[in-house]
Amino acid sequence: MPPDTPDKRFLAMQQLLNRQQTAFQMDPMPSAGRRKGHLTRLASALKAARHRLAEAIDMDFNGRSRDETLMAEIFPSLAGIRYAVDHASRWMRPDRRRVGLIFQPARARVLYQPLGVVGIISPWNYPVYLTIGPLTGALAAGNRVMIKASEFTPNTTEALREMLAGLFADDHVAVISGEADVAAAFSRLDFDHLLFTGSTAVGRRVMHAAAENLTPVTLELGGKSPALVAPDYPIDSAAGRIAFGKCFNAGQTCIAPDYLLCPQDRLDAFVKAFSTAVARIYPTMAANSDYTAILNQRQFNRLSDYLTDAREKGGRLVEINPSAEAFSGTGKMPVWLVLEPTRAMTVMQEEIFGPILPVVTYRQLSEAVDYINGRSRPLALYYFDENSQRTQTVLNQTRSGGVCINDTLAHVAQDDLPFGGVGQSGMGAYHGRAGFLTFSKARPVFERGRFNSTRLAWPPYGRRIHRWLYRFLFR
Repeated sequence: MPPDTPDKRFLAMQQLLNRQQTAFQMDPMPSAGRRKGHLTRLASALKAARHRLAEAIDMDFNGRSRDETLMAEIFPSLAGIRYAVDHASRWMRPDRRRVGLIFQPARARVLYQPLGVVGIISPWNYPVYLTIGPLTGALAAGNRVMIKASEFTPNTTEALREMLAGLFADDHVAVISGEADVAAAFSRLDFDHLLFTGSTAVGRRVMHAAAENLTPVTLELGGKSPALVAPDYPIDSAAGRIAFGKCFNAGQTCIAPDYLLCPQDRLDAFVKAFSTAVARIYPTMAANSDYTAILNQRQFNRLSDYLTDAREKGGRLVEINPSAEAFSGTGKMPVWLVLEPTRAMTVMQEEIFGPILPVVTYRQLSEAVDYINGRSRPLALYYFDENSQRTQTVLNQTRSGGVCINDTLAHVAQDDLPFGGVGQSGMGAYHGRAGFLTFSKARPVFERGRFNSTRLAWPPYGRRIHRWLYRFLFR
């Protein structure tokens, strides 16, 4: 059989998993010092490799802003590692728990133990951050890790593989490359936990494959994250913050604002303010190194088809191209608004993942809330309001993976907040302590003292146990 067949690749991954499992059994509870040492070395290597990683991502995107890479990939990765180093010892401490009076004398505690071997499937849009983030949580929890990096960012995958191979033996951390068939085989491995970041459609297949081994999964899936502007919120402020969130990485962000709910009587004011904000951030686009390209032709064609579909279905499209540039051959795309879209349009059915923002209008705030609740639960909700009572009402009446009030994107960089979806946008969470808990087994331990009070409940049963049960049940 040729060495590159799917069966051979699956066998090679299975053998690697076996080595990691064996290594874990020999060292099932790494000390806090060793875990922090692993993380500290990872931070140093990441800083040293930052220029190479930025160049690799730029090559994979055929034009990715270096500063966006440093801000969105390197900086939050380092911040997450440092946060884990600072808190890992405290996270590892057993938690004392209360013992019921009738079970005294005894002690109860929860031990946080590594799961074993964690699988991570990372995406192409933030190939460093969305690899290093879950890796940090898994290492802080004391696990071994196998990473399947995206086939769409081969240069970045190779740079990450070399960096991590210089830090860890492959029975501790390993990076695997390959096409979709490799990712499918990877999902079938008998991991102790599997984390996947990507589309909802692929997430379903990953979960189905993991179910064969009863492997628990964390799924970070994205979806259509709404931005909602309250009736009296300053429109210029909202437009600027939404423009940044939508245009960063050319909209190729799982938590980018996917559509906007705007007061009906402020639509024209928003279009003007949004156009002005985009022009201020990106006075030019085609030759501007700050403005990122669409990853590849496949993604570019998909976005172009969305625009064509919206136009054919009667949508009013507004192109935002401040310098009236020609984009042919650049791999870049101007920013587009789709005003008053209908549900029949593809832009209102699929996650956009690009510089296109549909704008839906509403008359009453309750109408906007109903619109959000009538769709699948999103990964993020962006709400713009200075009225705290009204803000609390919106929080109470909606559900989403996370919420950012009066800003966009910023909540994902808060290491003390869990990050994760709900419903169609995913399950489970990581970042900070949430990541440590995701990749740990919270193991309850009950320890009986010399005197065993539960002997009073042993058979043969008589009047004493009957009186006790009566008092306990009917007190």
